Amino acid sequence: MEKERNATLWVSVLYFAEGFPYTVVNLMSVIFLKDLGASNELIGITSLLYLPWVLKGLWGPVVDLHSTKRRWILSAEVVCTVLFILLALGVLTAQVLTISIALFAVIAFVSATHDIAIDGFYLDALDKDRQALYVGVRSAAYKIAWLVGSGGLVFLAGYCAARSTSTTGWAIAFGSGGIIFLLIYLFQVWYLPYPTPFAHGEKEVTPKHNFLDAFKTYFTQGRMGWILTYILIFRLGDAFMLKMAPPFLMDTIEKGGLAISTAEIGILYGTVGVIFLLAGGIIGGFIIAKQGLKRWMWPFAFLQNGAIILYWLLAANKPSLAWVYAVNSFEQFSYGLGVSAYSVFLMRTVLPEYRASHYAITTAFMAAGVMVPGIFSGYLQAWMGYEKFFLMSFLVALPGLATIAFLPLEEKG
Repeated sequence: MEKERNATLWVSVLYFAEGFPYTVVNLMSVIFLKDLGASNELIGITSLLYLPWVLKGLWGPVVDLHSTKRRWILSAEVVCTVLFILLALGVLTAQVLTISIALFAVIAFVSATHDIAIDGFYLDALDKDRQALYVGVRSAAYKIAWLVGSGGLVFLAGYCAARSTSTTGWAIAFGSGGIIFLLIYLFQVWYLPYPTPFAHGEKEVTPKHNFLDAFKTYFTQGRMGWILTYILIFRLGDAFMLKMAPPFLMDTIEKGGLAISTAEIGILYGTVGVIFLLAGGIIGGFIIAKQGLKRWMWPFAFLQNGAIILYWLLAANKPSLAWVYAVNSFEQFSYGLGVSAYSVFLMRTVLPEYRASHYAITTAFMAAGVMVPGIFSGYLQAWMGYEKFFLMSFLVALPGLATIAFLPLEEKG
């Protein structure tokens, strides 16, 4: 990798670029649909938009074996820019729901391919120690993308809607997303390095490696059954809670919600939470790099999943907005810590010969663990009410915590 390129800078922009379209499809869209009057049941069903992230392992080897990951990244960013502009225009049509959901689906496919290339690029460009060191940076950058989309752009949509119409506000927000992605692309063209793969004493890919080898070498690793179980169920509670958190905040008091406006939701997700997220992600990555994953896997996991119970308390007590800010800030901090450990472990499931495809397979299982419960979240919430729903979300997180005891957390080689 070119030494003059500041890794903190390009890693930050790279993972912001990875997180931004994901945010639009899976987080910002929830607030958008709720604002247009969609039911919680429909919002839950849109968890099917996760499907490209679930299936991306199937075409991960294509990214590994054809062209360069840098070229894949830049090409996907051009396509995403165009799709965001089309989404902004589609919001202004009479068939806004149909067109927007269709475009969300296409963005999801392009974004999942973009993710494969980015994760493979990261693993190519940095050695194992630097991968752990920068995991806090990448996690923080990814979550900042969440906050820009579900915070800043949502506030922009609500602010503009108050002065015009709801659809106009969302069109401006999605159009602004297209401009952001164009700027990301221009930066990447200029600054993204040209890494030399396998520059750390590892074996280089040779022609004998093929599409099927990528899957065979992944699934024949030790303790793979426990690894896959962990990946599939560890975020089960998160998957339920995160899908219904925005509807809960926006629903009326009579429906069990907190009656927070669209603009206020944008402020909530885009202010104090940013500071706590950055602190959690960077501190978590630094501690793991210095003291090892095995020592901190359990504490960080407990904090991450423990934050779910706070939403049950919000639903039960309907406190003031100040308490909502406090809960959101703690959730951001604990999420930053937990995802740092989670990400370092996921990176350890890859072999050097197939970095991009192995990581794509791993994160595909992770996406499945989020998508399936999300599909049913709206129906369960409608049946149980918010209070019991969030308590259930906490309880179903416990088996995922238990699987950590069976994971191979020792350092390899």
